[in-house]
Order: sequence, then structure tokens, then C-alpha cells
Amino acid sequence: MRDNILVYVVGFLAQILFSGRMIIQWFRSEKAGKPLSPTIFWQLSLFASMLLFVYGVLRKDFAIVLGQLLVYFIYIRNLQLKNRWKTIPLVLRWVFYVLPAFSLGYLFSGAPNNIREILGNENVSFGLLLWGSAGQLIFTFRFVYQWIDSERQNESVLSNTFWIISLAGSLMIFSYAIFRLDPVLFLGQLTGAFVYSRNLLLGLNHPGFLSPVIRKVAARLKKRS
Repeated sequence: MRDNILVYVVGFLAQILFSGRMIIQWFRSEKAGKPLSPTIFWQLSLFASMLLFVYGVLRKDFAIVLGQLLVYFIYIRNLQLKNRWKTIPLVLRWVFYVLPAFSLGYLFSGAPNNIREILGNENVSFGLLLWGSAGQLIFTFRFVYQWIDSERQNESVLSNTFWIISLAGSLMIFSYAIFRLDPVLFLGQLTGAFVYSRNLLLGLNHPGFLSPVIRKVAARLKKRS
């Protein structure tokens, strides 16, 4: 029981960081009237990705592990495009570089929760595993697209297509979380789907009824600070 609590603590902490990045990005975008790509979005993404990967290993959930392995270095690349990667202490940067290799070594070792145990998890049927993995692949592809788009423009950008792919992948993972009985994924995607929809509306020049409210709140917070 205590081990399960620890696992969920790691997962919820990761989702708090993921949700936090989206809320910050959303508020700044509402204030600007268009989708933005703030530095803190990528910094929080990197820290949250590490935690969610650990959660996926502990939960023996291949879909989660796959998603985080695929997207990890794209977060780093966006920080490089924003010229913020070198502001992170050198020791921490090396930890970020080495961690994926160490993680892969662990997964393919004979240690508990290795890749064979994860793929052979009896709590996840083959069909559900395929659905969850497909959702993670689509959800991850948004950052592959975002990376290519950013390289083309030589700056970190979040386009309308990014938000469309985000919403599609999020809904798939949301349904996966329901069948998997995973509160971490469920709550994370519930928050995410709303923010993706709002960013898409902003990108389509459809500010909607929330923009004036958000801008007023942001203006008051700025005055107080």
C-alpha cells in the first residue's frame, strides 16, 4: 500500500508540473491574444518528463514509458532554440543527457520493472496496450511536428497544427486512462484538453469570452507585483 502511494505521488507531481506549464502558457497566451512558447513551458516539461517516465516504469505502463522516451530531447532542443539551455547548471545538463541512456540500460536489464515485465503486464490487455501506445505516439508526434516547424523558423513556436494533434492525442490517452483506472493520466489529460482547445481558438483568432477575464486578472497580478 505504501509503495502504491509513493508511485502515485511521483505521477501526480509529474502531472502537476505538466499542468502547470500548460496553465502558465495559457495565461500568457491569453494576455498576448495568440499562442506563445515561453521558456518556462519547456523547463517544466523536461522536469515533468523525467518524473512521468519513472512513474511509467513503476506502473509497468509501456505507453507512458514510450511517450516520454520519444519526446525528451525535443524539450532540450526547444530550450536550445530559445538560447536558454546553457543557463541550466552544467551538472544538471549532464544529468539530463545521461538519464535517458541510464534509463534504457535499466529497462533492458534483469532489474525489477524491466521492459519484459512492462510488456507482460497482465493488467493491460494487448488491445488496450495498442490503443494507449497509439495515443502516446500521436501525442508525442505533436512535439516532433513542433520541432520540425521550429527548426524551419529558427525559433520555438507552437502552431495551430500542434494544438490539433495535442487535442487528438489527449482524447485518446484520456480514454486509455479510464480503462486503465489511472487517476494520474485522467486528471492530466482533463486539464490538458481544455488548454489545447483554448490555444487552438486563440491561434484561429477566436479569443472567445475568456480572454478579457484572463487579461484583467493578469493586469491586476502585474500591478500587485
